[in-house]
Amino acid sequence: MAAFGSFALLIALALAAYNLFAGTIALRLIATGQPARISPERLADTARRAGIASFIAVTGAAFALVWSVFNNDFSITYILEHSNRALPAPYKFAALWSGQEGSLLLWAWLLGAYGFVLRLTHKTDVKLYAYAGTILAGVQVFFLAVVNFAAPPFSLLRGAIPEDGNGLNPLLQYPEMVIHPPMLYLGYVGFTIPFAFALGALMMRYPGEKWIKITRGWTMVTWLFLTMGIFLGMHWAYAVLGWGGYWGWDPVENASFMPWLTGTAFLHSVMMQERKGMMKSWNVWLIFSTFMLSILGTLLTRGGLVSSVHAFAQSSIGNWFIAFLVFVLAVCIFTYILQRSHLKSEQHLESLVSRESSFLFNNLVLLAACFVILWGTLFPILSEYVQGSKVTVGPPFYNRVAVPIGLFLLFLTGVGPLLPWRATSLRAIRRNFVIPAIALWATVIVCLAVGVRPWKNGSLDAGDFYALVAFALSAGVFTAILSEFLRGAGVIHKQTRRNLFAAMYLLIRRNTRRYGGYIIHIGVVIVVVGLAGAAFNRSEERELPLHGTLPIGPYTLECVGFTQDSNLNYNSEYALLDVYRDGKKQFQITPEKRVYLASEQPQTMVAIHSVPGWDLYVVYEGTNPDTGQPIIKAFLNPLVSWIWAGVVLMVIGTFIALVPSLAPATATVRVPARQSAPIEPALKGGD
Repeated sequence: MAAFGSFALLIALALAAYNLFAGTIALRLIATGQPARISPERLADTARRAGIASFIAVTGAAFALVWSVFNNDFSITYILEHSNRALPAPYKFAALWSGQEGSLLLWAWLLGAYGFVLRLTHKTDVKLYAYAGTILAGVQVFFLAVVNFAAPPFSLLRGAIPEDGNGLNPLLQYPEMVIHPPMLYLGYVGFTIPFAFALGALMMRYPGEKWIKITRGWTMVTWLFLTMGIFLGMHWAYAVLGWGGYWGWDPVENASFMPWLTGTAFLHSVMMQERKGMMKSWNVWLIFSTFMLSILGTLLTRGGLVSSVHAFAQSSIGNWFIAFLVFVLAVCIFTYILQRSHLKSEQHLESLVSRESSFLFNNLVLLAACFVILWGTLFPILSEYVQGSKVTVGPPFYNRVAVPIGLFLLFLTGVGPLLPWRATSLRAIRRNFVIPAIALWATVIVCLAVGVRPWKNGSLDAGDFYALVAFALSAGVFTAILSEFLRGAGVIHKQTRRNLFAAMYLLIRRNTRRYGGYIIHIGVVIVVVGLAGAAFNRSEERELPLHGTLPIGPYTLECVGFTQDSNLNYNSEYALLDVYRDGKKQFQITPEKRVYLASEQPQTMVAIHSVPGWDLYVVYEGTNPDTGQPIIKAFLNPLVSWIWAGVVLMVIGTFIALVPSLAPATATVRVPARQSAPIEPALKGGD
């Protein structure tokens, strides 16, 4: 299978190269109108078919690697290093992306899959799709060249073949790691599609904003995958690493967050271009930057430039990605300079207090956050290059800068929907902002009453202060968005006499994009509430003899047992802990520590009990070598479950936004004198 897989990758590279070469020649002939022996349209079609065939070849290579993993072919170095005979089947499948070579093969396969779908839908706009397909082929050539020459997944072992492999990294032997990396890669890779359309539209001076409408669905689906990938990674870090947190501003975490920020900015600002013909240059560079940040994230993870639990070892592959990034940036700058006259805005900002300005400020804040994270991530690399010593940047830096930026972004999330287009009157401000302001200040009073103290011992406590601001802003933003739903549903209720829930459903169906976006914003608000709860985390650590107790918050943990177990994959030891509240036993939890036999590496399995108010998070840290008794560390983490609930709502909102709206209403209501009047604009589609 190794020979088959290597041959399939070479064929895939040759086909992608033909797709790039023939597609470029065909587009050049079409642009110049020069006579040729072969029809440019026919040449472009052969290039498109070569792109489809390239995907089939990469699929064959990916299948060959997975087949070899399941058949324990340890003659392949990659499989020897990332699998073993006792590895459960789901993790054998996950071995495809557990190492550098396999993950790059997965990237190439996903890129081919996106290209396959794009090329099958080419008749939507043949010329624009030809440009996009050719640019996509250029990216495919790069990744296929990498997996053929720099990081081949089918390299054979020299010497005797061992009976068993080294096993999968214990950190990856967790159910979410079967879906987290593919989701993240679907997000990274997917941004290649809007990038290809944006660059192609700019090259051909494509008229209007149709390219944005074509790529809207692609971009939203890609953004959804990246969102799910990031939060699945957060949950994995929370459940596996055993440190009581879910986001540590790790360089590779940052690498996934940066394209998410610029992609979010792009999704907001394209509405300005669609509706007002504004921010054209801005939008082009947003999607260019998003794609390049996705490549940078891959460079950080695969090139070994940073120290991270997510990153792979030092590798010369980084030079390939640096060269590719420089080339992409040069192409983008050259094309933009050549075609910048095509990107002149048709209108200009009329007022600083308008929905247009809220979109602009939203973009500026998102980009500011992205710049801060980029600077903090690259600073250790730059400091080592300039000074010869690596200066690390820790969570305090990011929290000090990113948290205020995030709170201001949350404020804009609530303000934007309440502002009309073009300009806002003082009367409209009073009408729209009174109720959210009341909700905000009421939340402040409630938080102070229940014990949130931003001032302690005469000085400002940053954690409590930011938590108070987050809770207050979340209440105001939620109220503002809810008022938009109720206002629109009220109009429909008056016109159609439907009940409030039916009216709200019809409201959403009439404008899925707008109200799906509002549901996403509500999800963001709920996530922020969950994140703010981290200011009130508590932890306790203690050695627990049999029937020893550990109090934390409203709970008391009692050790009732300590035992060991083993199977073909790992040995484990764990503590049995009864959990009491108000003197009554509530449940039992079993934190565990494993040692995997193939790699002889330990792994913590955290015990988590979640309720809406908090998580009881318990870690078994091993035994005291002197007494042989278990050491238990317990955390009480408020509102963590709100984060995961908010993500679910964001996913639901995105699906709603992807559903086409119902046709604009044409129904009428009865009015005097046998006249008819159209249903209010709240029923109609559009923004």
